[in-house]
Amino acid sequence: MSDIDLDKWLEAIKFEMDSMNSNQVWTLEDPPKGVRPVGCKWVYKLKLGANGEVIAFKVRLIAKGYTQRPGSTFFEKTFACSHDQVHSDMLAILYDYEIWQMDVKMAFLNGFVEEEIYMDQPEGFTTVGEE
Repeated sequence: MSDIDLDKWLEAIKFEMDSMNSNQVWTLEDPPKGVRPVGCKWVYKLKLGANGEVIAFKVRLIAKGYTQRPGSTFFEKTFACSHDQVHSDMLAILYDYEIWQMDVKMAFLNGFVEEEIYMDQPEGFTTVGEE
């Protein structure tokens, strides 16, 4: 992360946190005894234009899923994402449909997870007394 772009990265982090808070992604609570929270980390990405110019500073907060323990912190893997894109494409070809694509900011936040997942608070955003 460049010092020159620090303000832009911090703005992107704030946008990510504001989006998660407004979508009520989590509630702060202590995990049950014996449950180890999953860690998290920030992932940074520059969105570049056709000529290599910076279009956007993107930041995502991700869970470190690799720290989960089978039978303890998870029982099966499921992901809230679309499937069968190939089938959709084949149907469009078969029936001569036009395919439209759109980009929805924070689309992944619209999935619902029924299981309780305990994750550490993100670095730099720890609420004192609710670690």
